[in-house]
Amino acid sequence: MNTAQLAIQHYILAKDGNCPHLLSRAFVPEATLDMVVRTGSISFPPHVEGVAGIGDVLVRRFGQTFENVYTFCVGQPPEEGAGTYQCKWLVGMSDKNSGEVRVGCGVYEWQFSAESGLVEKLTITIEHMKTLPAADLGSVMKWVSGLSYPWCNSEAAVSDAPDIEAMGEVIQYLTV
Repeated sequence: MNTAQLAIQHYILAKDGNCPHLLSRAFVPEATLDMVVRTGSISFPPHVEGVAGIGDVLVRRFGQTFENVYTFCVGQPPEEGAGTYQCKWLVGMSDKNSGEVRVGCGVYEWQFSAESGLVEKLTITIEHMKTLPAADLGSVMKWVSGLSYPWCNSEAAVSDAPDIEAMGEVIQYLTV
């Protein structure tokens, strides 16, 4: 497995598993995060500097609110020695307090260090983040927990998706 692929996988495992210590295997210490949020249903600061700050925003605070988190890179992993990599992403999760389900998608844009292969800059664009009732948790978790993790192709992601009207924009985004 190549360095860029491992860095991305460590990031996803850190975020989904609420394990901020894994971020040092994903990011250089001075890494930056930019967030482009195109939906009003979730909020993040637009710019974060340093692996500690990234861990605070994307792991610690995120983990206080959400559980049952499954994040997928939609597409093939980056090539060995990649300087940059872009892919769509899909996430399914639930709110710890309300039990509501969130299903979202967007784009990851990664820039890697030529020396270490770790992430220097990550831009996350959130295109859609749908809030579904807690009653949909079972069908959404059955779907996402059955997908290849953390790399999944778009055909597999959408073929087994539950037939929930509110998820239509997410499914459509992944197929384009």
